[in-house]
Amino acid sequence: MGQDGTGRTVRTLLANLVKAALMSEDRASALWREEAAQALASLRAEPTGLLGLKIDGLWSLAVQEAEAPDLRAEEGRVSFTLPASCPFALDELGAPGFDIDEAVERVRKSAATG
Repeated sequence: MGQDGTGRTVRTLLANLVKAALMSEDRASALWREEAAQALASLRAEPTGLLGLKIDGLWSLAVQEAEAPDLRAEEGRVSFTLPASCPFALDELGAPGFDIDEAVERVRKSAATG
């Protein structure tokens, strides 16, 4: 996959976790969780691609993607202010025990609500 491809996959995974956390409707959240699970499966297939990636930079890009104006109508939870640094360590993302549902909850808890 290469580092660029892995970086895109990590960004997609993080963006989908944020989208799942922002959705107020369970069905919409479940769809984003499924998308996140697919990205996670891709990462697990090529875990060495994580080496050297800058997680906070990918997090910033993921948050921008997740907060795109076309998704705002579906994002019904309280207003979130997501942290500048990623709530996950890079090695956590490739770990066998990484759980999508727990990750979505961690994103919710890491956000300052307004």
